[in-house]
Amino acid sequence: MARPFIMIAPNGARRSRADHPALPVTPGQIAETAQACHEAGAEALHLHVRDENGRHSLDAGRYGEALQELKRRVPGMRIQITTEAAGLFDVPAQLDCLRRVRPGWASISVREIAREPDLAPDVYATCAEQGTEVQHILYDTADIALLRDWQARGVVVREQSSVLFVLGRYAAGQVSDPADLDPFRAAMPEAVDWMVCAFGPREHACLIAAAQQGGSLRVGFENSLTDHCGQPHADNAASVAALRAQLERHLP
Repeated sequence: MARPFIMIAPNGARRSRADHPALPVTPGQIAETAQACHEAGAEALHLHVRDENGRHSLDAGRYGEALQELKRRVPGMRIQITTEAAGLFDVPAQLDCLRRVRPGWASISVREIAREPDLAPDVYATCAEQGTEVQHILYDTADIALLRDWQARGVVVREQSSVLFVLGRYAAGQVSDPADLDPFRAAMPEAVDWMVCAFGPREHACLIAAAQQGGSLRVGFENSLTDHCGQPHADNAASVAALRAQLERHLP
């Protein structure tokens, strides 16, 4: 079995260094983390940037600064920006971010764009026109049904087929389980370019289950700060290294 593709999600929209002292916030910290994670086996990074107060931001200038630093420090690493609303941004702001940043790769939650469905065609057409690869964020099978509808109606173009199955985001205590993957796979068996992230201490167990089924993996402090015993990882790179070691033991 081929080694699975690994993306690191080092910070997310909500956590801070108060949650873990090694959680990166500034462009320099993010780039340093990216370099360490790349050396530990991560091929890509899921990028969130923060404003001057440490809050989640979709500011094009802040993205530009972070992307430039990442290009300098880890030129061989793929970078995906987030368009996550995080309760702060509406769909016009998300669309404006995509137009101003013009990223090579972006994650987009279908349920967030569905807040203003009249703008959905503009969001996906903008990405297609400017060459931004889209990864659809899916939290449950209702999101899959929505994506299928948009695909059938041409709102989402044919080439925009990559998906991320999110396990445990809305579970009690944000605790995921490997079995949480089953409904996603059953509802979308045709998915070829699919990735999994999982919240809580069973993050790695969920990712091993995904890898055994041929999925790509997203790991990092956005989703879990600890191992299965509740012990904090030293940093994001330590989590990547631990996942890699488990993959070597569990995959043929």
